[in-house]
Amino acid sequence: MAEIAFPYRVPSFEDHEAERTYLKQRLAAAFRLFGRFGFSEGVAGHITARDPELPDHFWVNPFGIDFSLIRASDLLLVNDRGDVVKGEYPVNRAAFAIHSQIHAARPDVKAAAHAHSLHGKALSCLRQKLLPLTQDACAFYGDHALFDDYTGVVLDTEEGKRIGAALGDNKAVILRNHGLLTVGHSVDEAAWWFITMERSCQAQLLAQAAGPVYPLDDDVASLTRSQVGSHEAGWFSFQPLYEQIARAQPDLFE
Repeated sequence: MAEIAFPYRVPSFEDHEAERTYLKQRLAAAFRLFGRFGFSEGVAGHITARDPELPDHFWVNPFGIDFSLIRASDLLLVNDRGDVVKGEYPVNRAAFAIHSQIHAARPDVKAAAHAHSLHGKALSCLRQKLLPLTQDACAFYGDHALFDDYTGVVLDTEEGKRIGAALGDNKAVILRNHGLLTVGHSVDEAAWWFITMERSCQAQLLAQAAGPVYPLDDDVASLTRSQVGSHEAGWFSFQPLYEQIARAQPDLFE
């Protein structure tokens, strides 16, 4: 099997404060990119990152601030009861209901992303998963789930638990009539999986609208997933986007 070597690795830290600063900067950059890609939908959507020192706390965007305006200093630190420990804004109740349960169910998950992006929403209405139609979509082959239910805005942690159970050990879940949710071992990875999953949804919808589609064979799709769907591949794929937004919008670091 052909291996793909990535020249850089996720950095490690010995100091919690240094890691926290790094994490918040990456989180702010991810929000700016979500804003640039048009993933905003009013006040909906959130990305969370587990605090490196307090594993039952996570950083999240403030409720009611557009993705494109978020700075590292705007981010909220929320505990496992939904209290804002640090920050000047309220927290989105849906963000707490969903993400608190994702982080509780998956100790390996350092970050989770959910937004009401156009093509993710559209595919979620079809009650189907992503097909291995393209190389990019293969990152999710056998590694995403469908939460085949919708009961309204998620404001109860019990509903968050159900979403966490549907996610299982996968990197993503399609929430029926709602949108996409992705997770990762880093902010970079979770954000990249969301970005490329949204675009894979768009490609599938376009292909299905044009005519019959021809998914890749299982063995080819599985091989391709091993090449483009690893934690390292997800983290590395985000780096060009990070550099782009960091140079174009340095105020995100404030």
